Amino acid sequence: MKSALALLLVCSLSLVAAGPPATERVGQIDDYHGVKVADPYRWLEQLDSPKTKAWVEAQRAYANSWFSAAPGRDRARERMKQLWNFDRTPLYQGSGAFAGIVVRGQRQFLLRQAGLQNQPVLLVRDKPDAALRVLLDVNTLAADGTAALSTWAPSPDGRWLAYGVARAGSDWQTWRVRDVESGRDLPDLLEWIKFSSPAWSADSRGFYYARFEKPPGDTLTAANEYHKLYHHRLETAQAEDRLIYERPDHKDWLFTPAVSLDGRYLVITVEKGTLTHTLLLYQDLKAARGKTQELIPDFYAKQDFLGSRGDVFYVRTTHNAPKGRVVAIDLRKPAREAWKEVVPQAEYTLDNSTLDGSWLVLQYLKDATGLAKVRSLDGRAEYQAPLPSNSTVTLGENSRRYFSVRSFTAPETVYDCGAEGKTCKPLISPALPFDPSVYQARQVFYTSKDGARIPMFLVHRKGIRADGSHPALLYGYGGFDISITPDFTPRFLGFLEMGGILAVANLRGGGEYGEEWHNAGRKQNKQNVFDDFIAAAEWLISNRYTSAARLAIEGRSNGGLLVGAVLNQRPDLFAAAVPWVGVMDMLRFHKFTIGGAWVSDYGSPDNPEDFRTLYKYSPLHNIREGGRYPATLVVTADHDDRVVPGHSFKYAAALQRAQAGTAPVLIRIGASAGHGAGKPTSMRIDEDADVLAFLARALGMGL
Repeated sequence: MKSALALLLVCSLSLVAAGPPATERVGQIDDYHGVKVADPYRWLEQLDSPKTKAWVEAQRAYANSWFSAAPGRDRARERMKQLWNFDRTPLYQGSGAFAGIVVRGQRQFLLRQAGLQNQPVLLVRDKPDAALRVLLDVNTLAADGTAALSTWAPSPDGRWLAYGVARAGSDWQTWRVRDVESGRDLPDLLEWIKFSSPAWSADSRGFYYARFEKPPGDTLTAANEYHKLYHHRLETAQAEDRLIYERPDHKDWLFTPAVSLDGRYLVITVEKGTLTHTLLLYQDLKAARGKTQELIPDFYAKQDFLGSRGDVFYVRTTHNAPKGRVVAIDLRKPAREAWKEVVPQAEYTLDNSTLDGSWLVLQYLKDATGLAKVRSLDGRAEYQAPLPSNSTVTLGENSRRYFSVRSFTAPETVYDCGAEGKTCKPLISPALPFDPSVYQARQVFYTSKDGARIPMFLVHRKGIRADGSHPALLYGYGGFDISITPDFTPRFLGFLEMGGILAVANLRGGGEYGEEWHNAGRKQNKQNVFDDFIAAAEWLISNRYTSAARLAIEGRSNGGLLVGAVLNQRPDLFAAAVPWVGVMDMLRFHKFTIGGAWVSDYGSPDNPEDFRTLYKYSPLHNIREGGRYPATLVVTADHDDRVVPGHSFKYAAALQRAQAGTAPVLIRIGASAGHGAGKPTSMRIDEDADVLAFLARALGMGL
């Protein structure tokens, strides 16, 4: 009798020889505005069904057999383990993403992730000259590292910490409150929270937050609708929380609370899905009845509350300024014509701002790289913070002292720029497990199909020759007003060490050049994004950095959609593709979790005009039977409740069936993982090693 191990080996080898497991097709036909559309893999949307689970295990077995036979996979894992082994200071995730030092009262709070720790640890310094101590270590909550600190916010007096934990990669968070002095949690327990952070009351006895009701059915796929804003008082049950604001007539509205530093105003930012235009509402917390006032009641521009001075609100807006400006709004005369311009629109995009006393700290994007300026409210003084160029700059929260800087060859580094923000020195400089001096990063510009000028970063070893021989990885996103700026990714470093070239294209649809750039890649203009990406690939080939036989493409989420669409339109242009957690079914994306929010960028399949555009490029619906596709590794996870894994399941099944070429089509399905946020380091190492092994084999690279 053969041993179980021998049988497993025989099974694995036969899977490799026989190709991917066959996927059952059903006769599902839908009618979209008179167009009959087949959906033969609809059953794969039922994530918990025994049939889908069996399909997942079969696909995992097939992918694992392929990776087991891939030369150098173990070496890739060891190198990724080395490249991830450095100390880092992640950004503060409270009311937004800010530089890593947070000051409340006498206390300083920051995250520190040492070496191969799965999750960062929250540290506190009780006084400026005191030693750091551990306040919260979520690594102790799950042995496999899948409990992640999703949000945290100290109270204004520094006595309490409100924090959220997400598990297994889900967007759902459970919140608790910790006594900073003792390190013990209060009995407070808050649930069914997504897309929210605590906004503390000035008295430090409670906070505002937004949540959903418990969804009916599957919590990983059910639509997230009817956000509600509450106030939670410490040491009370969530059922006693006071409802502050809701809009049952607008199921897609999302609410973000903020409390002015003087404690007088509650400011409510209202988002309609992912539309960049927002509303601003407020309550005067010192008024007797606290009625909600509509300061900006229409969705006509992006409005970002920066802070207040008495009855004057300072707001970053795109009204009459697609690249952004700062205005002062007097609540006694709030009409638009009475607004006073404080910072006019500049040549570069105003990407973020904070208010620090009588100073504004302004973060600009100059061709997708960051620079920070400090300007007095009266406009009489302005200077640029002396921070590294060709990097991503993240501001401190209500401070001109702290900034975070990162680049393609340097991870997040916190800079202390002194009380005035004029002399900047690294506060924490991590020791790196590689030599960044052997690489260079530069920016080029190329022309897209319609003549648009598109920037692209190139990162590679110094001194390479443009002879067309190099393997290259082209990365893109192009959507939702999100800017793709220099970032440190250990896997990209691994690719560079293997002799590769990294190319990062700043496609239309992002926010690199303001609202006009974003709108040029939205809805009916979405094809511009794909054309920009194709033009980037053609530029790399025509300028002899690489060839079609050695070029791979990669993107995540909306970038996964990008890869899927471009793969259908130009399969001849690439040797490999890695779409991560992609939006692949453009006719049903709005039916799951927060997918309805994306209609603002994509359009709705329920609208006949939008349907025609979506159907024309939808990755799932434009796969050609008998086509010859590049080697493709689809990456998803079983707990992704942002872009549900059914997108990737259906896409992989369709591409595997259609593939007439010899290149493999694999799907890597992570376990106890989600869209990417909070993923433990150990999982990232395994995932990165598999992707590198895949690219090495597809592009003929040595490991």
